[in-house]
Amino acid sequence: MIVAALPAIIRPLIEPQLPDWVEPRWFASKEEALEFAPQAEIGWFDMYDHGVMAETVRAATGLKWLNSVYAGLDFLPLDLLAERKVTITNGAGIGALTIAEYVVMLMLTHAKGYRDVVRAQDRREWLLDSPGKMELAGSRALLLGLGAIGSLIRTRLEAFDVEVVPVRRSAADGALGPDEWRGKLGEFDWVILAVPATPETDGMIGAAELAAMKDSAVLVNIARGTVVDQPALIAALEERRIGGALLDVTTPEPLPPESPLWTLPNAQVTMHLSGRAQDKMFARSAERFLANCNRYRAGEPLAPIFDPVRGY
Repeated sequence: MIVAALPAIIRPLIEPQLPDWVEPRWFASKEEALEFAPQAEIGWFDMYDHGVMAETVRAATGLKWLNSVYAGLDFLPLDLLAERKVTITNGAGIGALTIAEYVVMLMLTHAKGYRDVVRAQDRREWLLDSPGKMELAGSRALLLGLGAIGSLIRTRLEAFDVEVVPVRRSAADGALGPDEWRGKLGEFDWVILAVPATPETDGMIGAAELAAMKDSAVLVNIARGTVVDQPALIAALEERRIGGALLDVTTPEPLPPESPLWTLPNAQVTMHLSGRAQDKMFARSAERFLANCNRYRAGEPLAPIFDPVRGY
């Protein structure tokens, strides 16, 4: 028997199909997770509190396989996991569809001034004109990150006749290379961030990049808050040097109440909800976990693999 520490929230989805060689320890609290962690060879320690999740992972000294519904795991002790040679499977692709839909929603909301429409309804005011007149069709988007999420963003925006130019490791098929995109920033109406959180992407959009954008261009970030120099972004928004920012992620999270991002008229903050805007996240994760259990027992490769050294 192999002990697996698993969150109680997914118990109804997994328990009926769990292999008989897995001995589950269902936890519903931090205390239970920390109690079961040292016993576990398999761990699924997902919690809303990332600090507690990291603490639990550190306590799982016998861990061989760590599973998570999260795609980005930069909040975990990745050096320690690499040192312990833990196999990690993450949630890459689990939320890709809903996040891609969220990006389109944010862009349409900005283009049509829909926030003002909702506020007018709250006031019972019949508007005589649209507060937003921008059309997605014919606009150009620079897409940084062409993984599972970025690929779905691309196809959905192309359906709206948006010209999407991705950034790849090598320039080909209309893509820009990693050393080219900064010199082209002024050519785009949208700059969409869908990159993993790594040392290489940390602060990749800073004051220089914001200054190079069109004064009407909009930054869309569904990656990580750390990918953007937030004080530089706030300054650019306050001075209206860019058209706007659509931010599903910020630094820190939750965003403090005193942050100007809450009240700036050209910023939208959606509280890192894009991946949660679905009712299938845990069902998809459970299905993937059970398939990986069979592979684990057979000594076959698990998927998708998260590399703690690369950070994605």
